[in-house]
Amino acid sequence: MKRHIAATIVIVAVILAVAGIFFSGYGFARPAPRPDTVLIGGPALEQNALIYVAMEKGFFEANGLNVTLREDYPNGVGPVNDLAAGNVDVSVSSEYPVIARIISGGDIGIIATIDKYQNEELISRKDAGIRNITDLRGKRIGLPRGTILEYFLGILLERNGMTIGDVHLVDVNTTYSADAVANGDVDAIMYFQPYVSRILDRLGDNAVTWPGQSNQALYGVLAARGDWVQDNAGTVGRLLQSLEDAQEYSIAHPDETEAIVQKHLNLSDEYTGSVWPDHRFSLSLDQSLLVAMNDEGRWMIINNLTTEKTLPDFRTHIYGQGLEKIRPESVDIR
Repeated sequence: MKRHIAATIVIVAVILAVAGIFFSGYGFARPAPRPDTVLIGGPALEQNALIYVAMEKGFFEANGLNVTLREDYPNGVGPVNDLAAGNVDVSVSSEYPVIARIISGGDIGIIATIDKYQNEELISRKDAGIRNITDLRGKRIGLPRGTILEYFLGILLERNGMTIGDVHLVDVNTTYSADAVANGDVDAIMYFQPYVSRILDRLGDNAVTWPGQSNQALYGVLAARGDWVQDNAGTVGRLLQSLEDAQEYSIAHPDETEAIVQKHLNLSDEYTGSVWPDHRFSLSLDQSLLVAMNDEGRWMIINNLTTEKTLPDFRTHIYGQGLEKIRPESVDIR
C-alpha cells in the first residue's frame, strides 16, 4: 500500500510538471504584474521633450509603467492645482506655481527637473508710445496671472527703477494672447513660446521686444504630492528611469528627438529650429534650482502675492531620493 501511494504521488508530480511546461509554452503561465499607472498633467510645450520621447520609444512600458499624459492646460498653474487636489499624480510646470503651493502649505515637492530654458519675452506696441522699458510706467501689460511671468516682469521692472505696482496687469489667456495686444486691449504683453512667435507675427513692425528672463534660467519641473511619493517610491524610480532612458536616447539621436517633439506638438520646421537651442533637456536637481525657488518665494512675499510672511525651507520639498538612485551625479542640493 505504501509503495502504491508513493508511486501515485510521483506520477501526479510528473503530470503537474509536464502540464506546467506545456501551458507555459502556450502562453498560459502566470500573467506578468500589471504596470503601475501614472497620470501626468502639464501644458503641451516643447519643455516636455523627454516625456514625449519616453512615450514614443516605449520607455515607460519597458519600465513597467502605464503613463497617461493630460495636456489640456494653458500654462503650469492648472496642473499644479490638479496635483494638489489629487486629480493627477505628477505635474509638469515651471517651479513658480509649485513654490506658491508650498508657501501656502501644500504637501507637494519636486522630484526632478527635465528642462532648463529661456523662452519668455516682453513685447510692446510702438504706437502705444513704448520704445524703452521705462515707458511701461502706467501702461496695461498682459500676461497669464499666477505664473512665473509675473516674477520675471517684476524683476525686469525693478532693474529699470519701477515695481510691479507701477503698471496695470491684465490677465490674458493663451488663446487670446496675440489678439489682446494686436487689438490694443493691452499696451504690452509678457508671454512664452510658442505664443511669442504668434504675437510677433501679428504685430509685425509695430513690435518692440526685450528678453523676459534677465538671463535667469527657467526650470521645467516634475512635482508630486509628498504622500504619493512616499507610497509609490518604486513607481517614482521607474518613472525617472524611463526619463533617463529618454535622455540617453536624445543625446544619441538629437535629430530624431527634435522630430518627435515637432510631430507631437505639430510645430513647423522654422519654429522648432528657432527655439531648440533655448532648451537643455536633462534630468537634474541642482543648487541653482533651490536658489531660484528662494528668490521667487521671497519676491512673492515682498509683493504680497501670498498671505504668508515666512519663507519655508524648500529643501524639504525637493524629493531627490529617486533621482539619486538613477542619476546620482545630477543631484546637488545643499
